[in-house]
Amino acid sequence: MTPIQMVDLKGQYQKIKNQIDSSIQEVLNAAAFINGPEVKNFQKELEEYLNVKHVIPCANGTDALQIAMMGLGLQQGDEVITVDFTFAATVEVIALLKLTPVLVDVEADTFNMDIEALKKAITPKTKAIVPVHLFGQCANMEAVLEVAKEHNLYVIEDTAQAIGADYTFADKTTKKAGTIGNVGTTSFFPSKNLGCYGDGGAIFTNDDALAHTLRGIVNHGMYKRYYHDVIGVNSRLDSIQATVLRAKLPHLDAYCDARRKAAQYYNNAFATSDKIITPITSNYTTHVFHQYTLRLIGVDRDALHKHLLDSGIPNAIYYPVPLHSQKAYADDRYKEDDFKVTNALVTSVISLPMHTELDEEQLQFITNTILNFVNK
Repeated sequence: MTPIQMVDLKGQYQKIKNQIDSSIQEVLNAAAFINGPEVKNFQKELEEYLNVKHVIPCANGTDALQIAMMGLGLQQGDEVITVDFTFAATVEVIALLKLTPVLVDVEADTFNMDIEALKKAITPKTKAIVPVHLFGQCANMEAVLEVAKEHNLYVIEDTAQAIGADYTFADKTTKKAGTIGNVGTTSFFPSKNLGCYGDGGAIFTNDDALAHTLRGIVNHGMYKRYYHDVIGVNSRLDSIQATVLRAKLPHLDAYCDARRKAAQYYNNAFATSDKIITPITSNYTTHVFHQYTLRLIGVDRDALHKHLLDSGIPNAIYYPVPLHSQKAYADDRYKEDDFKVTNALVTSVISLPMHTELDEEQLQFITNTILNFVNK
């Protein structure tokens, strides 16, 4: 059996090696490394894929979130609501901009924002909501939009883990994750479903005026060289990363299908275990399985984590400490009773290998090893 990887980027690369290598060589030959044709071409192709008017490439997914908030004109002290159960980048940028992060609990089955918790968290200072499409499926965006409309709030989608997912509204219309709110953001970190070979990110919007502002912000506030119209940052996607993303974008749906196939194998294998809860896919979204995350019942999660590592099976715990308990974001406003689901998840979840190159022999070994452990 081929050694199991948490994410097999080497195997994925080998299948598109010739295209990747030739594309990178073309960039080197042209020596247009920043804002070159490859960046503009990728921007246009991603706009077509997402069916969104504007894609603004940037240096990474964290920058994408920060720039989106800057573009919306949020001011110091404005409250921004997001989830407690996510990677720190989501709340990090809120704090960096001297906005006030407000954390809310998540749903136990989807791991995404709890709408009732969202409603309770709104105050006169609330200006924006950041739903995180965690692990590969969309949050309940129709409900989020209803709350936002009622309170005149911005919606900033964190789509770092769900690019390629489809959201279906009650009227059966569909939109891609990241194109539903006022603005969406994503990361092209190498392990993402659409990942480059370094850092990269992008911002999406259908708002022409907002797109114009964002394009200035990513480039030092310039629309014309040496003329700074807005306060900006230096956050640009480089041409080598763009050409890698151009090569991968046509394969994105196939990559997501491969992940779904692996997820279905896991689901079937664990279906008879009363100690394992497999991921739930909501009826309003597809799932692209950036992560495949189990919930364990009556199982020593940390012992399983070690047993898998000892057996040559990489795995991860996303996330071991909730944001409200992190030293950087601790706040007297937070009460443990407000985070019952998150506090339970951080002690019971475990994420298994999930990527496009998993084969049946590997999947069988992984699932048998887990079942033997939980049933002993």
